[in-house]
Amino acid sequence: MAIRSLITNHLRNNSYCHKLQFEARNLFKSLLPISKASTKYKYIHSSSSSSRLETEILRLKSPSRVLQDWINNGNKVKLSQLNLISKQLLKSKRYKQALEILQWMENQNNFRITPGHHALMMESIVKVNGLNKAGEYFERIPGSGSKKAASLPLLHGYVKERDISKAESFMIKLSSSGLLVTPHPYNEMMKLYIALSQYEKVPLVIAEMKRNKLCRNVLSYNLWMGAFGEVFEVAKAEMVYKEMVSDENVEVGWSTLASLANVYIKAGFVDKALLVLKDAEMKLSTNGRLGYFFLITLYSSLKNKEGVLRLWEASKAVGGRIPCADYMCVISCLVKVGDLVAAEQVFAEWETNCFKYDIRVSNVLLGAYVRNGLMGKAESFHLHTVERGGCPNYKTWEILMEGWVKSQKMDKAIDAMKKGFSVLKVERCDWRPSHSILMAIAEHFEKHGNFEDANHYIKAVHGLGVATLPLYKLFLRMYLNAQRPAWDILKMMEKDRIEKDRIELDDETSALVALNS
Repeated sequence: MAIRSLITNHLRNNSYCHKLQFEARNLFKSLLPISKASTKYKYIHSSSSSSRLETEILRLKSPSRVLQDWINNGNKVKLSQLNLISKQLLKSKRYKQALEILQWMENQNNFRITPGHHALMMESIVKVNGLNKAGEYFERIPGSGSKKAASLPLLHGYVKERDISKAESFMIKLSSSGLLVTPHPYNEMMKLYIALSQYEKVPLVIAEMKRNKLCRNVLSYNLWMGAFGEVFEVAKAEMVYKEMVSDENVEVGWSTLASLANVYIKAGFVDKALLVLKDAEMKLSTNGRLGYFFLITLYSSLKNKEGVLRLWEASKAVGGRIPCADYMCVISCLVKVGDLVAAEQVFAEWETNCFKYDIRVSNVLLGAYVRNGLMGKAESFHLHTVERGGCPNYKTWEILMEGWVKSQKMDKAIDAMKKGFSVLKVERCDWRPSHSILMAIAEHFEKHGNFEDANHYIKAVHGLGVATLPLYKLFLRMYLNAQRPAWDILKMMEKDRIEKDRIELDDETSALVALNS
């Protein structure tokens, strides 16, 4: 009877979870905007919902308006349901909509706001309104439980911005309030110190955890070990590993062994690294792919092709489709170990199985051809990917631009540059072409006196935020020699100097500016 009762309760709980997720998905869909390509979402609504509600949901005037109308029409909304929707919105980077829903919840009298809600709220405010507003919200949160839950997203925000002053001050505040009861905030601080190359502060964080009798988790040990690895303190990293092995509260898994192997790799202890990687392989399971590709990357750092291929084949035992990111990883690693043939074979495998042609995968192989001086093969491969339905992105054109500049095919390089700039008008990205390529194209314009293209070029480069003093000097000389006014270039230089503090005039530039004024 006890077993039957246990099974019955499990099924009942599972049924409730599925029902909750189903309801949340329906409401989540109602909060999404309509795609321009589609005329209507397939929306499942309760029989009591009016046609006007459906119209309002589809038009999406605002999530809070949709929710209020939903309730006004006699429907009920659960707190857990809205939290689930908010998590989905945050996961899909729809931060403003998530924040609007969470704020709407706080304005309702019939909801008991939980610590989990405050954590979601904090994450949303950090993304939408910034860290100052997030800090103000934290001060208004009632109760230590909610403050504790909301503290980690706020601290993570400080760490992400690398604001060491605010992060350290916030940790002092949390400590004095008795809110430092888990290893997670300490781990965030160790991440910050490592990111800022302040490795000597990491052991101090560990010492504070020990004073406060807080257990370290796996990430704590991995960060501690990694910090010693950055300064080649191999013996101290090994000491951390031994301490972790003797710690009954944690289990040594593949991630820790990978961290130790990375310490050995950086110190040049290849044999030790290989032994540890073999042990790490034994810790992998078929429940996930992440560990396989961490180890594949480390094997490629050791130029160990056999390890890369062995782990690649082993990773296929994990269920489900292999994502494009994993194909990109293994192709890149095979290129790194110098086996283009194996990289091509893996690419062919991906191409055979892919549903949608992801140009990022082919870009990895395209870049390998260009770096190895195989421009004929690169051009043929590029045409092949386009024929297969690949849509070149800015990175595709950057790779080809680099190859054509190196092979002195400047007309093709300039054409690729123009196509890359046109892609940037519709793609949001942080493109940073290399300085040498930018200068080579500018020198080509100067040599041939191509002022029309040169003018478009300098404006585009300035817009990307990658214009440099040598580039500006080249164009000032070009315009001066042709006795043309260079007002636009001077304005761009001044804007960069004042707004971004990136341009500092030397004597030569000052003279060119004076002559062009």
